[in-house]
Amino acid sequence: MYNPQLETFIRVVDAGSFNKAAEESFITPTAVIKQINLLEENLGVQLFIRTHRGLSLTKAGKSFYNDAKYIIQYCKDSVVRAKNAMQEDTNLIRIGTSPMTPAQILVALWPKIHELCPDIKFQLIPFENTPENAREILKNLGKHIDIVAGIFDDTLLELRKCEGLQLEQTPICCAVSINHRLANKTKLKIEDLYGENLMLIRRGWSHYVDQLRDEIWTNHPQINIVNFEFYDVNVFNQCENGNNVLMAVSNWEHVHPLLKIIPVEWSHRIPFGLLYSPTPSKTVKRLLTAVQTVIHYDNNRK
Repeated sequence: MYNPQLETFIRVVDAGSFNKAAEESFITPTAVIKQINLLEENLGVQLFIRTHRGLSLTKAGKSFYNDAKYIIQYCKDSVVRAKNAMQEDTNLIRIGTSPMTPAQILVALWPKIHELCPDIKFQLIPFENTPENAREILKNLGKHIDIVAGIFDDTLLELRKCEGLQLEQTPICCAVSINHRLANKTKLKIEDLYGENLMLIRRGWSHYVDQLRDEIWTNHPQINIVNFEFYDVNVFNQCENGNNVLMAVSNWEHVHPLLKIIPVEWSHRIPFGLLYSPTPSKTVKRLLTAVQTVIHYDNNRK
């Protein structure tokens, strides 16, 4: 899609020499030099200043380097967009997955979903759980990722401009290090948290969490609340390394191997379900209908 000499040019700049670029490209230095010479000839500009001390970019070379990186990335992205556009006409559902947005719940439902929609296929798309990724993925559901499973409330749906299908009201639990004094318990009383640092995500992220926070502040001041900004692996590391207690849900039991998630004797719960675009594709609509049918059937059997 683009002149392969562009990649050679970028590799030379990043490597700092023709020889190193040749080693990384598994070709000879002569072949690399020939490509650069042809590129400069075709462009009609000098990209490098060659001296016995090595290579340096000309002013034109510096400008072209930034543009070349953009061109290559844009071409790669265009291929992804083309493939995604092709997949829109298929029965493929792209499910985003990260430690905090596990796809296991859909995998567990899959046999029954498959009975209702035998032509639908899943594709798991892993992503790093960062604030930037969370914003972009949820804002653009339906473009590269169709569905993400996770905890949510109306505030998050409004903020991220997406829709949610609740699968359950999952109990709010606590995560502790396997070496913590509470790790030997199978269920916690709220009094067990007295004297502990309880890590809660910042106010305004979820009114369900804020209700828990307000109850603790009002009725259980013996618990020290520690606020944090966003759920990522660093927060779980902080819980384990600092010997703190972290608000969690049972779906996160595999996020950190040295943490144990324990239910608590309180009534606090938070919705867990599927997040999707406000304008879902026909295939996503079919999947959501099938999921609702399966959940309704399972609930009636209980």
